[in-house]
Amino acid sequence: MSTQFITIAGNIGVGKSTVVQLLAQRTGWEPVFEAVAENPYLADFYQDMQRWSFQSQVFFLSRRLQQHYDLLQNQNAIIQDRSVYEDAEIFARNLYRQGHMSERDWLCYFDLYQTLTTLLQPPQLVIYLKASVPTLRRRIAQRGRDYEQDIADDYLAQLNLLYDEWAANFNLSPVLTIDTNNLNYVQYDEHLDQIWQKIEHRLQGRDFLALS
Repeated sequence: MSTQFITIAGNIGVGKSTVVQLLAQRTGWEPVFEAVAENPYLADFYQDMQRWSFQSQVFFLSRRLQQHYDLLQNQNAIIQDRSVYEDAEIFARNLYRQGHMSERDWLCYFDLYQTLTTLLQPPQLVIYLKASVPTLRRRIAQRGRDYEQDIADDYLAQLNLLYDEWAANFNLSPVLTIDTNNLNYVQYDEHLDQIWQKIEHRLQGRDFLALS
């Protein structure tokens, strides 16, 4: 029997890790958070993005693919924080669109990504958490990570556009889109109830509508 797992996707600060943790506590499913590994290209990347974006993104892709493969060996039900697809479809694509990755490097990278992801079992369901830039900014400020405070609003807005585009066209798994602007699943259990009810309906083979 294949491993059952769902993936929580979304922009910086939208609340992916929080939802993963809360749902794992509620359901007994195992949470899988982003792999923490120091990227040896990162310092060079910030000094010269165009020179080092390809190498840096390949490193992240390698680690994300390894994590995805490892979780498939797990017999427990899994709730994953951020997917391998987002590295390529959102963050690497954004580097290319902003001119920080050449077309040649982008095409090579994306071909590698597409080839490797066809070999992996996709999640049963992708939950796309979305929020406006003001909401993202407020949540980023609330969690207080110093390195995130200088992220430009334009950058968050561009990532939102890429996430919307990706979610609309992703076809490896069903996608449940949840607008989180008016949800506070930390403070209100009923908001978390709404999210889990939609997930349960989909996993049981029933139709659902986007939650807002």
